[in-house]
Amino acid sequence: MAITASMVKELRDSTGAGMMDAKKALTESNGDMEAAVDWLRTKGLAKAAKKSGRTAAEGLVAVKVEGSRGVAVEVNSETDFVGKNAEFQSMVSNIADAALKVDDVEALKAAEINGKSVETTLTDAIAKIGENMSLRRMQSIEGETVVSYVHNAAAPGMGKIGVLVAMNGGNEELGKQIAMHIAAVNPASLSEADLDPAVVEKEKQVQMDIARESGKPEAVIEKMITGRMQKYMSEVTLVNQSFVVNPDLTVGKAAEEAGATITGFVRLEVGEGIEVIKEDFAAEVAKAAKG
Repeated sequence: MAITASMVKELRDSTGAGMMDAKKALTESNGDMEAAVDWLRTKGLAKAAKKSGRTAAEGLVAVKVEGSRGVAVEVNSETDFVGKNAEFQSMVSNIADAALKVDDVEALKAAEINGKSVETTLTDAIAKIGENMSLRRMQSIEGETVVSYVHNAAAPGMGKIGVLVAMNGGNEELGKQIAMHIAAVNPASLSEADLDPAVVEKEKQVQMDIARESGKPEAVIEKMITGRMQKYMSEVTLVNQSFVVNPDLTVGKAAEEAGATITGFVRLEVGEGIEVIKEDFAAEVAKAAKG
């Protein structure tokens, strides 16, 4: 029986198995979906499906720099304990190495580590370690000089927050200081030019509404808004923020005085933006007991 792409997708969706494993299972079972599921279970490859519904908001961010290119990847797990597991750390490091050779997450999932795709490697780790895991994000950056920094390091090159800074000019020490600033302050963009215009306009409207509540004339309000938007930019754009190393200077000015220009940055934080729903099992049991 011919094994179609839709059959492979259906089996992957129902079991959480990797693409090649799903295809092999269907081939071995001559297209019988139930038999394919059983085949995966006997190989330990369907165990991941039982974990796939659980929230993975812990884990590690790994950063790697090779020449003028740097990459940051986020690999999630369910518990912080797994992030301290040497086997998990080794896998994350290998994934980051593979990321140096690809451009996006989908290509990274298909990239090979020790003869297996990253996606299959993760599936095997889920079955072995017993927690849901996911390759959530990958970002890359290029520049004349690229410097990395990891905050709350669990192992060399990986931790809870990973930062990459690209510069023209400057040196490793300056890059590290700027990266530490980014880790601590979390700027929204490099400069005003990089901010989403819709975000800027929304902030301006909010400030306009606040100012109008004061009852001041429109001409006065316009001047107030100019000042407030300048303050906003100094808070959210990297080059306009007060440098944590020397608050008397902006980050941009400090770089300029050191003969450098910041051309870009990447900041990934484990679990950022993931909503974790904490279940109260005691309350659930009490509710069930009442009937």
